[in-house]
Amino acid sequence: MKDASWSWGQKTAPSMEDFVEIAEAAFDGLPEEFRELCGDIQVTVADFADDDVLDSLGIEDPFGLLGLFEGVGLAHGGANSFTGQMPNRVWLYRRPILDYWTSHEDTLAAVIAHVLIHEIGHHFGLSDDDMEAIEASAD
Repeated sequence: MKDASWSWGQKTAPSMEDFVEIAEAAFDGLPEEFRELCGDIQVTVADFADDDVLDSLGIEDPFGLLGLFEGVGLAHGGANSFTGQMPNRVWLYRRPILDYWTSHEDTLAAVIAHVLIHEIGHHFGLSDDDMEAIEASAD
């Protein structure tokens, strides 16, 4: 039997590609009704939010933003597609999510699913109770 220091000594933080795979699996694990509500939403991963985004939200620490919804959701007429309208997008910020994950007991997939649900859900007008029910029913 190998000791734990050996197995952890061989591991690295998830790469951007690994993180995208985990995010896609987390999104695919959400209930079908919730995914349908999202329409053609794009999920994009970046290491950190751009400085302009952080400034516009009044966030000084780049580790202070785990994700962001960008676009026009259903609660604001986002079901209509307008010419020139940018696609709805959820940004997942890899480094802040990894930092959060290391300080908590949840799996990385669970943290990513939580951020996805909250970024999409708040924009669509879902309550925290609604989002907790969605998370509970996720695969």
